[in-house]
Amino acid sequence: MAVGLWLRVAAARLHPAGLPCPPSIRTSHILHSFSEHLTALGADSGVTDLSKIRYSLYTRTWLGYLFYRQQLRRARNRYPKGHSKTQPRLFNGVKVLPIPVLSDNYSYLIIDTQAGLAVAVDPSDPRAVQASIEKEGVTLVAILCTHKHWDHSGGNRDLSRRHRDCRVYGSPQDGIPYLTHPLCHQDVVSVGRLQIRALATPGHTQGHLVYLLDGEPYKGPSCLFSGDLLFLSGCGRTFEGTAETMLSSLDTVLGLGDDTLLWPGHEYAEENLGFAGVVEPENLARERKMQWVQRQRMERRSTCPSTLGEERSYNPFLRTHCLELQEALGPGPGPTGDEGCSRAQLLEELRRLKDMHKSK
Repeated sequence: MAVGLWLRVAAARLHPAGLPCPPSIRTSHILHSFSEHLTALGADSGVTDLSKIRYSLYTRTWLGYLFYRQQLRRARNRYPKGHSKTQPRLFNGVKVLPIPVLSDNYSYLIIDTQAGLAVAVDPSDPRAVQASIEKEGVTLVAILCTHKHWDHSGGNRDLSRRHRDCRVYGSPQDGIPYLTHPLCHQDVVSVGRLQIRALATPGHTQGHLVYLLDGEPYKGPSCLFSGDLLFLSGCGRTFEGTAETMLSSLDTVLGLGDDTLLWPGHEYAEENLGFAGVVEPENLARERKMQWVQRQRMERRSTCPSTLGEERSYNPFLRTHCLELQEALGPGPGPTGDEGCSRAQLLEELRRLKDMHKSK
């Protein structure tokens, strides 16, 4: 198949209802052909960085859905009980249950234990999420999607069909599959005694949201479900924004309390802390956390949650205001002395170095 024809086929958009175009041949054959022709495209056009092309095809065509389905099948075979061992956190009438899905993702159930009501965050594997719902004996009433990527939104269809009264929340800017209830910055979702606030954090995607469970009603810590904005000692790639956009989103998180529990979208802790050691080798807080993480991962235990107070001490992407990091990596203030611009430049450099980093 010629490259031009292949791209016309690949550019087929998702149907208005959100369903991917049905494949006529095996997914593995499609994806193999996709890879071959993408390579040919780069050779023909002189494109050296294919990441933007791959990203566009993943997010804007049915090839992304097929890739997600392939990854889902592989992960279920490789990790029949999940990639990590997790522990729920039980507060005063509220339970947070991490669910390991795919090869390193986390979905979550937030449960009002008194009312028996549950909210699912980023339910990418509907089978795993449904199994947890049945085990807990709760009713799923809402899905909160942080962003559109299939590894966070892929279970929306099956779960919303199975649970007819379930509402699907997310940003209308992000093309969330099966979205029923669009959210804006500072909107609050109420389920039983759960009060969950949406915060707009663009950068990874245009409409990325994080969700903050208010700790006041159950007299416990607040919980931040950060999707792909913030990880333990890391942050997400800036696919649909600028360094300035991502810096503003991270500053939104920095404004929350130190005791806020961080529940990220991926198990990236060991690799991220390894990179943090490269840019801040003398950071003792990072060293202590790395030792703990390595013990956890030796037994395949989850590293979630951390706290925002911890993250401030070792996460380089939250430390662009620190003089030590600025002196080590930063370009210094811009020509106008704009501190915000300087921090954005430092964040951009950190992201570039992280993308190049290979965990030993």
